[in-house]
Amino acid sequence: MTTILAGALMIGFGALAAGIGDSILFARYMEGIARQPEARGTLFGQTMILFGLIEALPIISIAFGILVLFGLVG
Repeated sequence: MTTILAGALMIGFGALAAGIGDSILFARYMEGIARQPEARGTLFGQTMILFGLIEALPIISIAFGILVLFGLVG
């Protein structure tokens, strides 16, 4: 029973953290464009790199959550 709860929490909190991180990232991106429109290309590239790093968290937590749910880890 505890492994099911642990796996569900890992998956849920990973998705929650990614959603919060994405919203903060793109809010700051829009603020940066509003302040300096000429830096749009540079900001876009940096934003996409950070977006990929933020999205790595839920992928890793889902993988570990599934491993925990099936009893392969822990």
